[in-house]
Amino acid sequence: MCHLVWRKATQLFEVFCLYDYREMLHNSTFCLVPRGRRLGSFRFLEALQIPSTVRSIHQDKILALRQQTQFLWEAYFSSVEKIVLTTLEDRVLQQTSRSDLMWNSHPGGLFTLPQYSSYLGDFPFFYAKLGIKPNPKFTAVIHAVTPLVSQSQPILKLLVSVARSQYCAQVMSSRFQPYDSIISDAVLSLDEDTVLSTTEVDFAFTVWQSFPERIVGYPARSHFWDNNKERWGYTSKWTNDYSMVLTGAAIYHRYYHFLYTHFLPNSLKSMVDQLANCEDILMNFLVSAVTKLPPIKVTQKKQYKETMMGQSSRASRWADPDHFAQRQTCMNKFASWFGGMPLVHSQMRLDPVLFKDQVSILRKKYREIERL
Repeated sequence: MCHLVWRKATQLFEVFCLYDYREMLHNSTFCLVPRGRRLGSFRFLEALQIPSTVRSIHQDKILALRQQTQFLWEAYFSSVEKIVLTTLEDRVLQQTSRSDLMWNSHPGGLFTLPQYSSYLGDFPFFYAKLGIKPNPKFTAVIHAVTPLVSQSQPILKLLVSVARSQYCAQVMSSRFQPYDSIISDAVLSLDEDTVLSTTEVDFAFTVWQSFPERIVGYPARSHFWDNNKERWGYTSKWTNDYSMVLTGAAIYHRYYHFLYTHFLPNSLKSMVDQLANCEDILMNFLVSAVTKLPPIKVTQKKQYKETMMGQSSRASRWADPDHFAQRQTCMNKFASWFGGMPLVHSQMRLDPVLFKDQVSILRKKYREIERL
């Protein structure tokens, strides 16, 4: 019996490899699937109706159908691994099976873990479909590793700026843990040496409310393909595009905490923990792999770290060549596990209305940002 199953699986895999389905999807508009093997006169009459039926379908509907087909292909059929996981996922644990909307809506059932919640409104992907909005508050999670020895340390200024925000619900320590005590949908992730004003925090959160499935923040970085070394590279150079927003000053949905812990393999998380580095890159990889979209950078601010800190502080790591080399290595390790490069470049930057415009400062809601 096992031999027959294996032979059948081998035959199916051989058939799967015969065609380039990605090219077929690109070149084809419709697919004809007969309802049975017996093609009698009735089937012939149906075939004669194909030209008029095809012409009757509006181009907008054709585009929507092609987009849905592309999504289904990428989510469930683009690899043997995805086919197997899709086939077995809800059959093994039927008590936590996903709804039809989860399977048929972006990002798909494999990225929508029912262990997190059975209510669609708890996920960042379904707000528009359900006609609801995320919670109007955020939880600040500060990654603090340096002992507090002076009242002039940046973390104290940061705490004051965050606490003054009208949207702040609570402040916590550490990062990327699926805390049950996080009461808001939004998580404001901060490094202890981050320098942000209350106005900057408020503006970033306002932008995130319009893009709850994405990472929204200040420090942008980018990736590139190094032809000489034949590997992915990481750069912090200020260019006209970016593909990452570092979580040292960023807002994202709390579901990504859960996904980071329960979806990513222990090998990647152990690597990040051992290096004490790259966790922000890994989070960007995860979110981009789920959404197929880039993060969003806000305002033109380039410097978001406290520069006047002692050499024994965490800030000195950013000037360490080994620290940068580790991030290059992480990029390629992560890309290998994800089966490709999920990061997406973007040239979009969102500024407040009337930002830098020659109008009265009193007409601007986030007027303090221009002075920073």
